[in-house]
Parts: sequence; C-alpha cells; structure tokens
Amino acid sequence: MTHQTPIYSGKVREIFSDGNRLIIAATDRLSAFDRMICDVPRKGAVLNLLSAWWFVKTAGIIPNHLIEVPDQNIMVVKKCAPIPLEIVVRGYITGSTDTSIWVQYLNGARDFGGLRLADGLRKNQALPDAIVTPTTKSHDHDRPITRSEILAAGILSAEEWDFIAAKAIALYTFGAAFALKKGLILVDTKYEFGFDEQHRITLIDEMHTPDSSRYWLAATYDQRIKENDEPDNFDKEFIRLWIKRHSNPYHDDVLPVIPDELINELSERYQTIYRMLTGNDVPPASPEPLENRIQSILQSSTNYGM
Repeated sequence: MTHQTPIYSGKVREIFSDGNRLIIAATDRLSAFDRMICDVPRKGAVLNLLSAWWFVKTAGIIPNHLIEVPDQNIMVVKKCAPIPLEIVVRGYITGSTDTSIWVQYLNGARDFGGLRLADGLRKNQALPDAIVTPTTKSHDHDRPITRSEILAAGILSAEEWDFIAAKAIALYTFGAAFALKKGLILVDTKYEFGFDEQHRITLIDEMHTPDSSRYWLAATYDQRIKENDEPDNFDKEFIRLWIKRHSNPYHDDVLPVIPDELINELSERYQTIYRMLTGNDVPPASPEPLENRIQSILQSSTNYGM
C-alpha cells in the first residue's frame, strides 16, 4: 500500500487531494482552546455522518461541497477555495472561550453583528435575534472580525459578505427549527464557505455537529435557567468548563489529563445528538484502521461523480 501524506492535517481532520476532489477524514481527536485535548470514541463518525446528513437537508438553501460518503469517517468533496473566515451564528449569549459572546460581553462589549445588547443580560439567555459574528480562521487563535474589516482587507466584497451572512442566518434558522422539533436547542454554530470552480459561494467543512455547534436539551432549559444552572448540554462545553476549572488552558503548556468517565460521557452525548436528530444509531466502529480506509479510497478508481 502506497502511503499518501495529507495536504492538510488539522486539529480534527486529515485532508487528502485526489484530482479535483478532496478526501476528508474525521478523526476522534477533540480540539478545544486551540489545541488537541484527547481522543473521543466514535466522535469522528458522528461528525462525518451528521455533517453529510445536514448537507443533504440544506442543499436547497445553498450548494455545498459534498459528493459522496464512502466510509463512516470519510467524506469525498469537490475542491473549493476556502474563504479564511469562520461565520459564527449565535442565538444565545453563552460560551467560555475568549471568542465567545458571553466572555466578550463580560469584558464590556455590547455591539455584536449589528445588534447592540443591553446591560444586565444573564449567561445562556436567548438573544432577541440570531446574529452573525465572524472570526478570522487561524492555526493559532481565531479573533473576532467585523464586516468593515473584512471588506477593507479584501477578503470579500460587500455583495459576497452580505450573501454569506444572509445564508448563514437561513441555515441556522432552518437547523434551529428542526432541532427544536427533536427536543434540542441549537444554541450557536459556525459555518465555513469557499468558492467552487465557477466562483460560486459554497458551504464547506462541517455542519451542525457537536464540534461546530452547541446543543442544549429543550425540555429542561427553562427550569435550569430559572435555577441559575447551566443548561443540559450535549456538546463539548462541559469538557471546556472542566479544563478551565483545573488549569489555565490558554497559558499552561500541559493540561490535566481528562478522566476516562468524562471522555466516555462526551462520546455518548455526541452519539445521542446523532440519534435524536437523525433517528438512527451511529454505525458500529469499523475494525479496519482509519488510515487503511483512507488509503483504500485514495487508491480506488471509483468515480463518485459530481
């Protein structure tokens, strides 16, 4: 077997080039605070399969890069030129990282995505309207960026930015409404876009996964907020909070080892989100190592089509 080196090795995904396609493999790695934290069993399969499921459901809102899903951890997509932004859409004021709206609000910020927030808001409250708060996309540390900064830097034209912002709100609105029917609150999420070979703006990367999105349990939300408790969540926020209680994740060179019971709990939460949204169980883990499956797909002469 001839080994092929990924053209990009990210915090969670390995990306390989195959002509005019990309092979994207979602690993079980967990990323937080701009670093890899641990491995979470079945996480990669959830990210890959749930993204593909959402891509299919939202193709009528905006085209996406999905071609085929030949493996539970692997997606074949068409090549696009990525736009170096993360388009974050928020429906609630929450979060624990430096780029989160809650931390920025605590530090005195009040203007977010064209919406000025009042003083005295409480963590985890719903916002009056969903807002778009873009950030830069960096290997090291993302930072908030404004519409005017995006235009001044020549990243996008005004027309392109307004199109992306509108589509991001449409995607979030659709996802939030669907999730609520399934008993989940889609709190916030991030999207990435690129230009395809015809310079059409295209949705890329992942969509509405527990890595890119925050989900809360709808049935207990009101009571938890009333009691000043954190909402029942199904994403990696509780891992972030545990790390912050036991370290300074932006400054400590070595982070504490996350207990196995927390890792297993996160694995089950990811799989629960998948089951609640899709109505299906996550497939059993493949006995074949992920690297072997990647190489098999790269060497295949199968034409997945467009």
